[in-house]
Amino acid sequence: MKKTVTTTLLAVIWLVLLTFLLCIPGTELPKFKWGNKIWIDKWVHVFLFMVLVVLWCRAYLHNRSVNIIKKSFIKITILSLIYGIVMEVLQENFIPFRSFDVTDMLANGLGCIAGYFIALKKFIPR
Repeated sequence: MKKTVTTTLLAVIWLVLLTFLLCIPGTELPKFKWGNKIWIDKWVHVFLFMVLVVLWCRAYLHNRSVNIIKKSFIKITILSLIYGIVMEVLQENFIPFRSFDVTDMLANGLGCIAGYFIALKKFIPR
């Protein structure tokens, strides 16, 4: 029981942290002149959403069959992707100096898919 609470709490904390980071006004974000050359912003999005999916998949592991776990992982991945899209829309409409960015959405999606496959490899018994 304690492990379930801990893993779920960790996933919730990551979601809150991610929401906070995505809601920071654009003027408060760090600027890296060299960052544009290696798309640092996109890699950050990939990493953040990959961790989001892995943590939530880990939280849904306990006392479930493999088929239910796999279906849960797919649902978590889809919900995480929807969350990423919604956050882009919110940035465009409510966060100062932030905008809707299709490439951020693609990076979010790539992170979600990577997180899904990592979770499958790490958490599904063979």
